[in-house]
Amino acid sequence: MRIGLLQCDDVAPELRERHGNYPEMFAQLFAAVDSNLSWRVWRCLDGEFPDGVEAVDAWMTTGAKFSVNDDLPWIADLEAFVRTLWQAGKPLVGICFGHQLIAKALGGRVIQSPRGWGVGLSFNQVTERPEWMAPAQDTLDLVVSHQDQVVELPPGARVLGGSDFCPAYLMQVGEHFLGVQGHPEFTKAYSRDLMALRAGDIGDARVREGEASLTSPVDDTLMARWILAFLRRAMHHPVHVG
Repeated sequence: MRIGLLQCDDVAPELRERHGNYPEMFAQLFAAVDSNLSWRVWRCLDGEFPDGVEAVDAWMTTGAKFSVNDDLPWIADLEAFVRTLWQAGKPLVGICFGHQLIAKALGGRVIQSPRGWGVGLSFNQVTERPEWMAPAQDTLDLVVSHQDQVVELPPGARVLGGSDFCPAYLMQVGEHFLGVQGHPEFTKAYSRDLMALRAGDIGDARVREGEASLTSPVDDTLMARWILAFLRRAMHHPVHVG
C-alpha cells in the first residue's frame, strides 16, 4: 500500500532529536503492523500539496498545534483537498487535527472544548464495531493532546467510540473516511515530554492527571491494525460520491 501523509505540523525542535518528526513517528508505528508500506509526504503546512488524488493508494493526515478554525491559507487549501478526496471516493484517515478537519470540511463543527485540554492517555468505549475492527475490542485507549473537539458530525458520519470527555472520539464518514482524536503514533515518552513543554498552557493539575494516566496500557498497535484494515477495505470497495 502506498500512503500519502499530509503533514500539518512539525515536532518541536527541542523534542525532535529524541522523538523524531511526524513522518518518522507514523512510519515506525505502522511498520510494526505491515513492513511493506511505502510513504510519500507532502508538507501541507508549507503550502505543499499533491497534484491529484491518484498519487497514492490511501491518505492520512498528521495532527497539528493549529486549530482547524485558524484563518491560514494552507488550512483552507487542505480543507478543499479533503473535500476533493471525499468526492473522488479516496480513503482518508485523519489523526487529531485531521479528524477535526474531516468533520469541518464535510459540514460538521469544531470548537475549543470547555472541558479543557485532553492530555496523556484517553480512555474510550467502543460503541459500534464495523468488521474492519479486528481483533475486536470494547475499549480504545490512546495518547491525546488537544483542546479542540468535534461537536457536530458532518452528514453521513457516525461515532464509533468516545467518552464523556470527548464524545466524538472515533468517527467514520461514509465508507472511506475515518477520524480519530487520539494519536496512535505518539509514544508515552513523547506524551510526557510534550506535556512538560506545554505545561504553562495546560496547567499543573491537568499535567499531573495526564502523567498518571500514562501508567495504563495503550492501544497504539491495535489502532494501527484497525486503520490499515479500514484503508484496505475502502480501497477494495471504491465509492464515488461526486
